[in-house]
Amino acid sequence: MDFQKGLSNETSMRGKILVCIFSRWNFLLLATNQISNHLDKIKKLAQLSTLARVIIPRGIDSETPLHPGPQHTGDITDAFRPMCRNTNIVRLNRKEDIVANCREALERKDGVSTILDEWSYKYGD
Repeated sequence: MDFQKGLSNETSMRGKILVCIFSRWNFLLLATNQISNHLDKIKKLAQLSTLARVIIPRGIDSETPLHPGPQHTGDITDAFRPMCRNTNIVRLNRKEDIVANCREALERKDGVSTILDEWSYKYGD
């Protein structure tokens, strides 16, 4: 996970917009260094003139009808916010939020990366 995130950071510095998928917060934890110490501060570290950014969709799993285990149902969104002050972290609570927030993440002109926090089990509500 750390390698995957590091590679997407490096590729984004070449002017590409990357989508780096982590299906669960618990997997994203393994890439925390690359996100909080590198991606979040990439503009200052690399003194980039390009808009290096990565879009990170990730999900919070449902506990029904099949509980995937405690390692896959955690939500650490609020813990990530103070670590990633230069990263847009968006919680998608409704299916109606998906398209607009994905489009915003893709079309940003300020070089800010986005974590899209999907509560997919709430989409039926």
